[in-house]
Amino acid sequence: MADTLYLSLWYPNLRLEALPDKVAAVLGAFAAHGGEPAVYSATVWPINWTETPIFQHVWGRGATTQGKGQEPRLAVEEAMDLLHDDYAYIFEAYWDLWTPPAGPGKWVLEPSLIRLTAHGLEFEEHAANEIGHIQIDFGVDTSFLHEEVELTSEAEQHVRSNVHKLVEFTAKVEKNAGVTGRLLWSES
Repeated sequence: MADTLYLSLWYPNLRLEALPDKVAAVLGAFAAHGGEPAVYSATVWPINWTETPIFQHVWGRGATTQGKGQEPRLAVEEAMDLLHDDYAYIFEAYWDLWTPPAGPGKWVLEPSLIRLTAHGLEFEEHAANEIGHIQIDFGVDTSFLHEEVELTSEAEQHVRSNVHKLVEFTAKVEKNAGVTGRLLWSES
């Protein structure tokens, strides 16, 4: 059964004013370790997930030189201009993962969406304490493991590459973004 993979990140004594810099650092680390260099969209939720978003900007997918996507720091500045303790901020971006062919053929690199959520300290009754000041949703684990595919040497190489990319990113984000606690986990 497919499970969603998450990476939760915590910072000691985090002050709200520092949250935008932490988000920009994580998005920058993501772009430097296999992610696309542009943010696809940003959304801001007040108080909890039952409320209506108060801000959303969809730049589109593609290189910023093509007029699509937004540089991570600029996306963070725009969305987090509305900085409040009881808001959550979601940024969507893509990275390429190896995917098996639907029929005969070669494995291909296909874009896979990630969602980075930055939790204000009061959002959803202090959810940041439990699930992280920043949480990244990588999507379902089948995008990395492809357990449904026969394990040939080619399949093993591509699955290993996907998993390596995930593990390398989690290690690098801890080192380069000032994270003091991280947990890579799934729903089960």
